[in-house]
Amino acid sequence: MTQVRSDIRNVAIIAHVDHGKTTLVDGMLKQSKVFRETANVGERIMDSNALERERGITILSKNTAVTWRDTKINIVDTPGHADFGGEVERVLNMVDGALLLIDAVEGPMPQTRFVLRKALGLGLRVIVVINKVDRPFARPDEALNETFDLFIELGASDYQAEFPVVYAIGLVGKAGYAPAGLQSDLTPLFETIVKEIPAPEVDVDGPATLLVTTLEYDNYKGQLGVGRLHSGKLKKGQPVVRITPQGVRSSGRIEYLFTYHNLAKQEIDEVLAGDILAFGGLPELGISDTIADPSVTEMLPPISVEEPTVRMTFGVNTSPLAGREGKTGWGTSRRLRQRLYDETRSNVALRVADSDTPDKFIVSGRGELHLGILIETMRREGYEFEVSKPEVIFREDPETEETLEPIEEVHIEVADHLVGTVVEMLGGRRGLMTDIRSENGTTYMTYIVPTRGMLGFRPNFLRATSGMGQVHSLHHGYQPLAGDIPGRQFGSLIAMEGGVSTAYAMVSVQQRGSFFISAGVDIYEGMVVGEHIRPGDLDLNVAKEKHLTNHRAKPSETTSGLTPPRDLSLDDWIEFMAEDELLEVTPINLRLRKRILNSEERLKDRKRREKMMENA
Repeated sequence: MTQVRSDIRNVAIIAHVDHGKTTLVDGMLKQSKVFRETANVGERIMDSNALERERGITILSKNTAVTWRDTKINIVDTPGHADFGGEVERVLNMVDGALLLIDAVEGPMPQTRFVLRKALGLGLRVIVVINKVDRPFARPDEALNETFDLFIELGASDYQAEFPVVYAIGLVGKAGYAPAGLQSDLTPLFETIVKEIPAPEVDVDGPATLLVTTLEYDNYKGQLGVGRLHSGKLKKGQPVVRITPQGVRSSGRIEYLFTYHNLAKQEIDEVLAGDILAFGGLPELGISDTIADPSVTEMLPPISVEEPTVRMTFGVNTSPLAGREGKTGWGTSRRLRQRLYDETRSNVALRVADSDTPDKFIVSGRGELHLGILIETMRREGYEFEVSKPEVIFREDPETEETLEPIEEVHIEVADHLVGTVVEMLGGRRGLMTDIRSENGTTYMTYIVPTRGMLGFRPNFLRATSGMGQVHSLHHGYQPLAGDIPGRQFGSLIAMEGGVSTAYAMVSVQQRGSFFISAGVDIYEGMVVGEHIRPGDLDLNVAKEKHLTNHRAKPSETTSGLTPPRDLSLDDWIEFMAEDELLEVTPINLRLRKRILNSEERLKDRKRREKMMENA
């Protein structure tokens, strides 16, 4: 028998990157008396991951809950970046409504479209929150009109298009029903959530059924599954059945049961349908598993996620310096394979496949950022490995058998005087401009660009705009191959001998290009130590030592004449990497190297390839 749980609301917070989701959740937590008045809790409490704090974005979805008056509000904070769309798609399955945050100056943005399309497609009730109404040049009325147009464009139902609106300043925790009439707290927002978000309708007396939407790990309790209880009750010690998306059944028992309250999980003996919970005790768990009463035979509909568009090869570190900087035993193929396959259990948009050789694995994801975050996370855990240059995943048209490539809708914001630079950059990458407009000294451009052309674009764009431009991209579909896209303009400077780099050797050859290393660094033959000033690679000796004489050294023979090295981030390395190079990743260093380390063997390989091309 179906009944309404009027004491619970399940809501997700969705928005474009940097529109204030996490800050608003902080305000809601503080005002629902989660913290003592004197507690110093800082900002962006929900972004607990070190990478999230560094990059200023949400990567992993987070669960929390607040109690406002007599209603428990389960809140899920979601990523705004399209590369983490798998996270968004998963968590929206747990909620009945969403808060859509819109910046009062910027209005709806590319990622707004992405997350809103997902929410509307699931039939969720959406509350629009026009945030940051205190900013200079805030235009809340225009932002609201643009948001309404977006709802209509995305096919919102009449019920969804008549959305409630709340105005807010998330940073100081104020909200109101009009831009100029904000109250001193977030009461209008809480009232609107309770009034407008539907209470869950559940069958409390039916058999227990739950779809696993997130996995967590507890050092003491092991693997925990998170999901919303669709029907029935779950009790501690209750026997259950696990049904995988492939239909495989196995039995288990609920050993641990938690619900969310404020920033913590509360251990509990029984949970009723409609609530979001975490549980443990089953030996194995995966996303989209159905956990149910043993009497249940049918699984719940699994979560569907869009296919990946970019892939890289992850392999065991084969450099001469392997094993020096990672955790002992964490660089083996068995350990690497286990870690990558474990990642797919919680990172649903990621795919991992074994390659032809046992020490290499093909990892596919939603974009460069998606894979870059995985690389950085594993490196911080103590793994060492090597990765190849990212490449796009092509498809074949089933009717015409024509090769299709993924394309992206790219939104650019730059100062008016930089428009020419950006047009030239994207023109060379086969970009097609579909829209351009200028407001208050800022130009907004929309392009359709092959994903191939967007690989490595972001670091170049940020350098060209001195960090002042913004670029956002969304997967737009597939189209026939757009033709050649020019690669790197300059070659690599390659160490022709191993040893330790010396200032004496580097000063004498620094006119050949710019270095990535400083003096006194361990190097090996085939390691990329810099960028050549001309096309094509150049082998040079940067480990040569000065012969001892009784003559005083000239200034040019000391470090005083050596230009400081370029400091490259992980994103920069991935962008710079050529097809015949690999990036060596360790917890301490990132090193670029040639796939074939020996220069004579590299030359033979190049000639063999050229001959094959001539014969083809």
